Amino acid sequence: MANTREPILQPIPILSLRPTQMTVGMKEVKEKRKRVREYLQEHTKKKQGEFLGRHMIPVVVGADKQHYVVDHHHLARALHDEGVESAIVTVIADLTMVDQDAFWGVMDNKRWVYPYDAKGERRHFKDLPKDIAGLKDDPFRSLAGELRRSGGFAKDTTPFSEFLWADFLRRKLSRKSVEADFEKAIKRAMDLAKSKDAVYLPGWCGPASDD
Repeated sequence: MANTREPILQPIPILSLRPTQMTVGMKEVKEKRKRVREYLQEHTKKKQGEFLGRHMIPVVVGADKQHYVVDHHHLARALHDEGVESAIVTVIADLTMVDQDAFWGVMDNKRWVYPYDAKGERRHFKDLPKDIAGLKDDPFRSLAGELRRSGGFAKDTTPFSEFLWADFLRRKLSRKSVEADFEKAIKRAMDLAKSKDAVYLPGWCGPASDD
């Protein structure tokens, strides 16, 4: 099994990429879209190609020879929404030898799939979207991403760490309140992130105890 990242230099159609999660934070996607748009407008085709080369999408190749995205779903969706038809991928594992019936079990064991919906409920692997365009919005994923960038918690290597924070915030705040006033929600999320209730989460950096 190949576990080293091997870039595939030929472009892969973005809509042929298979997601391994059900949601993204559309607020984050919009921010990435803005940056992608500005770059593409300001640079030549050659520079645009170099940009894609610096932002490769990590994938696992399945038994069906499909490319399954294991990170950078927000970037892939942003590129698609900006009309970019192809991306460059880097293969982190080749699972073409794995029986199709066992594929998702291996992906789950490797923590390369996160089949939870916008309510934080686990779904069957067959419910995963078939392409990047099928990813749904989870505002709590956007909230968690902004919380990390604001210093609410540290970047962590734990797989799907921002989804874990999103689920924590989902239990504390209503979706309606997050969508109605994102800035207010961030302030509330910052307070929650520093509380002892969040001590179990990856990257927690609340105040240290003197005990």
